[in-house]
Amino acid sequence: MKDQTRAPLLEALERMRHDRLVPFDVPGHKHGKGNPELTAFLGEQCLSVDVNSMKPLDNLCHPVSVIKEAEELAAEAFGAAHAFFMVGGTTSAVQAMILASVKSGEEIILPRNVHQSVINALVLCGAVPVYINPQTDKKLGISLGMSVADVQRTIAAHPAAKAILVNNPTYYGICSDLATITTIAHQNGLRVLADEAHGTHFYFGKGMPISAMAAGADLAAVSMHKSGGSLTQSSLLLCGPQVNADYVRKIINLTQTTSGSYLLLSSLDISRRNLALRGEEIFEKVKNFAEYARAEINDIGDYYAYSKELVNGDSVYDFDTTKLSVNTLPLGLAGIEVYDLLRDEYGIQIEFGDLGNILAYISVGDKNKNIERLISALAEIRRIYKKDNKDMLESEYISPVVVMSPQTAFYAEKRSLPLNECAGEVCTEFVMCYPPGIPILAPGERITPEVIAYIRYAKEKGCVITGPESMDVSRLNVLKGE
Repeated sequence: MKDQTRAPLLEALERMRHDRLVPFDVPGHKHGKGNPELTAFLGEQCLSVDVNSMKPLDNLCHPVSVIKEAEELAAEAFGAAHAFFMVGGTTSAVQAMILASVKSGEEIILPRNVHQSVINALVLCGAVPVYINPQTDKKLGISLGMSVADVQRTIAAHPAAKAILVNNPTYYGICSDLATITTIAHQNGLRVLADEAHGTHFYFGKGMPISAMAAGADLAAVSMHKSGGSLTQSSLLLCGPQVNADYVRKIINLTQTTSGSYLLLSSLDISRRNLALRGEEIFEKVKNFAEYARAEINDIGDYYAYSKELVNGDSVYDFDTTKLSVNTLPLGLAGIEVYDLLRDEYGIQIEFGDLGNILAYISVGDKNKNIERLISALAEIRRIYKKDNKDMLESEYISPVVVMSPQTAFYAEKRSLPLNECAGEVCTEFVMCYPPGIPILAPGERITPEVIAYIRYAKEKGCVITGPESMDVSRLNVLKGE
């Protein structure tokens, strides 16, 4: 057992700071002295440890001392064989685990409601997605998890597939039966990858859904900066015992910066120590906050803050009760409209609003008075802004029509067409509402009238749509000659 009270990287940075080194290296702000406005904004202590790699501080691309120790402590805390510190967000961790698992032309099984970073990785490596259309909850308008039967059918139909990726959980808190899926995948020679961007707390909280490492998955991308408390853009890539970690590091170093931020790295080290020592207590508090808020919001009327009652033993195998996901459709308001009202009229910034739901991210940093303020604001929004819901869009999910691989389409010859002329064409770019960043269209998919209507509706409701070259999404790039 390692000493989880240690924070080797933090300790090394403290030693360096007290050594009062004279810097003749980068960064050029020289411990903040060269940029007084930045120092005034971020603080002298922060700038004093924004430094470059040096022998006493190790090197992220080839760690042999304090970063190596910090990664080993993280691996033990998360029950992994190895942990990599990532400074490009969980996007970089997701892409590294895919690039380390599949090559050009090889198949990877995915739920279609994956984050854009997954399909971006396929553009980079040329692997071919085999999508499992997730089951949906029509009432809530959300995608659920992967059914075990659907996984078995897909593996049987694609015996050459090399890997399967599972969301654990989805943005809304829905969990698939990861342990069973992992067993089936391994029996068929597939590597199991888990996108745990929203599941850091599964490793430390009591009574949480199973974590990827506990379920026997091979690789997991974990957003420490979400529920784990580290700085934005800091993340972990976890490896199981059957994975060649040295090869994974080579893959990471293809795209990872050689100037890893010690602010981000030290935040991972400090946050891991905090979770290892106090994680159970922290996430019990978070769970209690969320459960209280859920009960109060459901008492308001017309909102539905959902939880474990959705569990059906398959496509909703478990539910993450720290997630305060709230359906707004009975109110006659899209989630994004409630999101905008909360921010603009009540000074409350929630995580996201889509066409039918909002997500308020609850953490240990919250206070009772803030939870009460959110509940009160939602009650007042219902009283003032409620309207008829007859024209509300029913579902968030549209089954894709895949024509070719994302890489082939992305790099193909293309032309730009007005959105209303795109029906029947093959898209060569992404279209998604962000957050949550799940593509409405990905490269290589047929553009249908249903998709065009969905994009128009999302724009009308105020969703932030990203991906296309056309910043106002009035045009799309499509395959030339189609």
